[in-house]
Amino acid sequence: MCGITGWIDWERNLENEGHIVGNMMETLAARGPDASGMYLSKHAAFGHRRLSVVDLVNGAQPMIRDRGEQRYVITYNGELYNTPELRQALESKGYTFRTTCDTEVLLTAYIEWGPSCVERFNGIFAFGIWDERQQTLFLSRDRIGVKPLFYTNKGNWLLFGSELKALLAHPEVRPQVDSEGLAEVFIIGPGRTPGHGVFKGIDELRPGHSMLYSRSGVKISQYWALESMPHKDDFDTTVSTVGELLQDIVKRQLVADVPVCTLLSGGLDSSALTALAAINYRQDGLGGIHTYSVDYLNNEQYFKANDFQPNSDAPWVRRVSDLYATSHHNIILDTPELAGSLPNAAISRDLPGMADVDTSLYLFCREIKKGATVALSGECADEVFGGYPWFYREEMINASSFPWAPKPEVRMEWLSPELGLRTKPHEYLKRRYQEALAEVPQLPGEDAQSARMREIFYLSLTRWMPTLLDRKDRMSMAFGLEVRVPYCDHRLVEYVWNVPWSMKNYHEREKGLLRHALVGILPEDVLWRKKSPYPKTHNPSYLNTVRQWVLRILDDPSSPLKNVVDVAKVRSMAQPDSPISNIPWFGQLMTNAQLFAYLIQVDTWLREYKVEMV
Repeated sequence: MCGITGWIDWERNLENEGHIVGNMMETLAARGPDASGMYLSKHAAFGHRRLSVVDLVNGAQPMIRDRGEQRYVITYNGELYNTPELRQALESKGYTFRTTCDTEVLLTAYIEWGPSCVERFNGIFAFGIWDERQQTLFLSRDRIGVKPLFYTNKGNWLLFGSELKALLAHPEVRPQVDSEGLAEVFIIGPGRTPGHGVFKGIDELRPGHSMLYSRSGVKISQYWALESMPHKDDFDTTVSTVGELLQDIVKRQLVADVPVCTLLSGGLDSSALTALAAINYRQDGLGGIHTYSVDYLNNEQYFKANDFQPNSDAPWVRRVSDLYATSHHNIILDTPELAGSLPNAAISRDLPGMADVDTSLYLFCREIKKGATVALSGECADEVFGGYPWFYREEMINASSFPWAPKPEVRMEWLSPELGLRTKPHEYLKRRYQEALAEVPQLPGEDAQSARMREIFYLSLTRWMPTLLDRKDRMSMAFGLEVRVPYCDHRLVEYVWNVPWSMKNYHEREKGLLRHALVGILPEDVLWRKKSPYPKTHNPSYLNTVRQWVLRILDDPSSPLKNVVDVAKVRSMAQPDSPISNIPWFGQLMTNAQLFAYLIQVDTWLREYKVEMV
């Protein structure tokens, strides 16, 4: 993985603007700690920060390839998992290759097939290709949106980059946020409407989309979308197809020229990936794979089971690690560092995020990077197979808003009245929800219950899952760690999308289809363990720490947070003796302590980015 950025300008000679491109690149240094490169021409400038994963010597970027009198330049962030097949197809057409990296294969695929090349890719990617002769920029992003790509287009110039901070480093881009951006942060956040860059004038290229930019302007096209069609396979065939896909996906995603590990929580999803990876390692004679888990100091002492977290993970991590003879590393985090990392996590994300759900991953990735460069993670299996409470609880299924935030009034009570007037929370949320429902590809003749479940899956895949993918990308790349997400393979997503709910929920068990596909891979007790989400701290000292921090912020006359919250209400909520609802206000894990942690991140964001509310 890497950090990419670029600048196309029809009026300025960019050969003289290397210092600006250098500043944009520098903001992405953590994403690419191994090398950097720059390409400057009259109207195009590319920057690249490299994290070396495949062909460590020859894969430098920006990469330039000439074909006759035509010159093509690429800056690329990602991995192609079908590189061997693509290379073979291109070699059959007479192409030769100087490297073994996927960057050269991707660029050559564009030279041969043009913009339609992306339809052939299996991978996670965001890239820009400059055609010097045609004077065109081609941008594209992977189908699921695992890799980020932001851009801003003003007049006769366009900027793009892996992260918002790269664009904000350009002198003509100001950190302005209008009422819609504020609504994204305070009403949708820490989620984000697809394509929305929060800062005024900045957009994100949506997953499965490409852009062609020329003197004629911007032309965006969608090359991939979910399609609804009848599922014709019986249950046994469906189970075997899912199992075969998963085995192929994991095998492809283990390829790297650097150390690879898996993130192991002891749950179904990560245990399955660990098992499949361990089996592959044994078959290839590579020994035991390294696994990593995260927990919190004295967490067992304070853990209390609830509907969202029925049991703790630690015993299950040991069970899976012992069974597959992995080299296991258990990372223990403590409250002071977990809270103290809230500002850094917000800066890594460029926006307020998922509070300590982010910081725990941030610190976890820091430790993993000491022993590995690539990790496989179980992210997104719940969205693909239906593992969250909102797939089962009637009140969440039937909610008139996003099911992970069914009671928006809970979070609106701490907004300032002025912000409420500006953002019109209920109207904004309703509009975004209705927009999402209007996108759902309907299946003619489907009964009402099945159609609603299709909507829930679509909302989860396109509105909830990106929040977790953003989190995984930013927190891992903050330390130059590449995290791959096998459950996001588009072949698996496409196939399971049309599997009826009765099969996904086989015998009324969450992710019943996935569990049956893993029979013989995982032991019975792990296979049928009830889902437990990503671990969070239960130590009351964390709640006390973030409460006191928020009170200190509110006591600061210069705090920008005071302009967006109801100070009296938040101050009252933050008092040590104030009872706080434990109902999640976003997802499963963001409850009382996470509200204060989120406000700390909001304050950091407003200060550090010098946000101008316009």
